[in-house]
Amino acid sequence: MSDKKKSLNMKVQWTKFGIVLALYFLFLFWVKSWLGLIVVPFIYDVYISKKIRWQWWKDAEGPVRFIMSWVDALVFALVAVYFINLFFFQNYVIPSSSLEKSLLTGDYLFVSKVSYGPRIPETPLTMPLTQHTMPLMNVKSYIEWPHWDYRRVKGLGNVELNDIVVFNYPAGDTLCNEEKWQAADFYQMAYSFGQQIYEQQNNVPVDVAKLNPQQQYDFFAQLYAIGRKYITDNPGEYGDVISRPTDRRENYVKRCVGLPGQTLQIKNRIVYLNGIANKEPDNVQYTYYVKLKQDLPEEFLDEYGITMEDLTSLNQNGYLPLTKRAYNALKARKDLVAEIRINTDATTGDVYPLNAVTGWTRDNYGPIWIPKKGESIALNMKNIAIYERPIKVYEHNQLEVKNNKIYINGHEAKSYTFKMDYYWMMGDNRHNSADSRYWGFVPEDHIVGKPIFIWWSHNPDHPGFSGIRWNRLFTFVDNIK
Repeated sequence: MSDKKKSLNMKVQWTKFGIVLALYFLFLFWVKSWLGLIVVPFIYDVYISKKIRWQWWKDAEGPVRFIMSWVDALVFALVAVYFINLFFFQNYVIPSSSLEKSLLTGDYLFVSKVSYGPRIPETPLTMPLTQHTMPLMNVKSYIEWPHWDYRRVKGLGNVELNDIVVFNYPAGDTLCNEEKWQAADFYQMAYSFGQQIYEQQNNVPVDVAKLNPQQQYDFFAQLYAIGRKYITDNPGEYGDVISRPTDRRENYVKRCVGLPGQTLQIKNRIVYLNGIANKEPDNVQYTYYVKLKQDLPEEFLDEYGITMEDLTSLNQNGYLPLTKRAYNALKARKDLVAEIRINTDATTGDVYPLNAVTGWTRDNYGPIWIPKKGESIALNMKNIAIYERPIKVYEHNQLEVKNNKIYINGHEAKSYTFKMDYYWMMGDNRHNSADSRYWGFVPEDHIVGKPIFIWWSHNPDHPGFSGIRWNRLFTFVDNIK
């Protein structure tokens, strides 16, 4: 190669190096992590010095060159996907009906990490395209060391009221690793098993409402301990009890109906914030007891989005989830319906907090103050069950309650100042959604991102080409109010 060509080639390489280095510095400035400067000498070597033979296999012959070319392409693709999913966007599929009829089972979402700011990974060493488990192998897809503290890069904005948000499942810190129990709420299981075993062992029932606050707290702690022991003593059924770091917990998607610092209350199914009714989603659903005179026609099912899951609920439980529009249409069909009425049945005791007697239900809940970063709340025996989990689990404090006094990190505490913002998330399918009413607040470090649009949608009730929901493709989620 002539000196002129060599000089031109070096100018091109220096230009490439300068562009890549500038973009890399901008990225480091954005994430505020100057540890990444250790990569700069390697970038320099790739473009300028070329001391390391990065693609040594190109000089090899036969199968080595062929195999390594595929390995090289695969590694590059995995690294690129890991980087993009971590800081910019990822795909998410709606697995359940908790947000119907706003987001439907089988909707595939383009989720922006930049909208609220991407998190610096707490567990950075993970296999790309996996959340917590390797497919087929059923083993962890991540390594817990190193484990970095929570930090979020500045994004385009903050979570706003009525945003649809993807987040890590807060109660997913503890679970059973037996596959059929992994999706179950471990805390609900433990309290439920503890209650059953306690009642079997003690002939005299306990009226928890008549106990004083300290006795109530101790009694629920006893139930939880009994239930957890039962689960750990039966690994053949439940597997091992394991924990997952925040960013490795299951991804959930719900609507944010309560922001930090607001007081939320649900009265007769309507959400109130600071005493003012929040706008219900356009396609909010509730369940109705329905007695049919005949099967619903297929065209009626298609027109109002009534799914096979909905019909199964009707056949098994006697109630059907309906939007207001579907309810009005069904009520008007006297030829189809003998009776239709709202389902007001709701148990107490299975809503958050699980270790207190509140009398709250899914339709009449609160009032409850949503913690805000930097703001304090007075702690007492009446509200400690509500704020115990944020203080103890999410903000990593030692908390004890004894002799009607609350101790945080060994000191008596009559108030607490929160270190993070918290949110209240609910599904639009209000009577068929496991949400904040059952497992409480969503801390800011659990926020994953904001769905931007639906890039694919397929109705699981209609296999094949006929199941494609063409009208939903590239629908912007912000337009789903």
